[in-house]
Amino acid sequence: MGSFNTVKIFSGSQSEYLAKNIARYYGKELGGYTLRKFSDGELSPSFEESVRGCDVFLIQSTFPPTDNLMELLLMVDAARRASAHYVTVVIPYFGYARQDRKDKPRVAIAAKVVANLLTSVGVDRLMTLDLHAGQIQGFFDLPVDHLEGTSIFVPYIQSLGLKNLLIASPDMGGAARARNFAKFLNVDMILCDKHRKRANEIASMQVIGDVEGMDVVLVDDLIDTGGTLCKAAELILDKGANSVRAISTHAIMSGKAHENIANSVLEELIITDTIPLKQHNEKIRVLSVAEIFAKAIGRIRDHESISSLFINYNQ
Repeated sequence: MGSFNTVKIFSGSQSEYLAKNIARYYGKELGGYTLRKFSDGELSPSFEESVRGCDVFLIQSTFPPTDNLMELLLMVDAARRASAHYVTVVIPYFGYARQDRKDKPRVAIAAKVVANLLTSVGVDRLMTLDLHAGQIQGFFDLPVDHLEGTSIFVPYIQSLGLKNLLIASPDMGGAARARNFAKFLNVDMILCDKHRKRANEIASMQVIGDVEGMDVVLVDDLIDTGGTLCKAAELILDKGANSVRAISTHAIMSGKAHENIANSVLEELIITDTIPLKQHNEKIRVLSVAEIFAKAIGRIRDHESISSLFINYNQ
């Protein structure tokens, strides 16, 4: 093992709750790091130990406000200027990923802007989980390790022992993701087709497929206000489903999301801890991503395959 560089893991200020667990699974303490703020809110991060010649892993989800992203960019720059050998950013939740294309005239492609920013400060590698759109990996000219939430969610769904399991996508955009789940669980899937008037507001929705007597699990990559998921769940139950659950990797939970979920027909909402939950909710079950990220860091260090962490439905 002598040829490997020392691995050091640091956490941005907003992801420490998760980074501590990742470091624990990996078998290391988090590195010493301080974030100072000027009175106007300007950020000034510094490492409290040497990173010279080290393989540095910087953990920070980039959920709003933009401070999280800015802090991460400054951390990368600090590590680079302190002669780190290799800098990997671990972004469990990659913010701005919803803006991944021009879906109408005169709009920004924010995901590409974030990719450019990360590249410009000298990131060597990116590790993330369940990107809103897989093709965002192509915005980077550097290795992207795109971990899959299926390896966390599928065993949980199997443990429920649901008799008539059916996977559903709450919109057309998530069809490929839902199909993956259906394939791993060896069940059928249905689609909900929604039409939006404006962002976060649904005009109409319909279910494509038969849900009569089924235990339906809705699959999505993120939940914001919860409007789509709750409306889809209601519609599916109205069509004769036995029960409805939802899986959502990233719990943004803005606006009235907690209220929406608590008052919904959902049996439970299963999420991960890529974003901290601001309040307790009886209907929400949190599964941790710490172990999968720790294993991936180990695989990178040992130059081993990361895809072996994924579920292989052919086996």
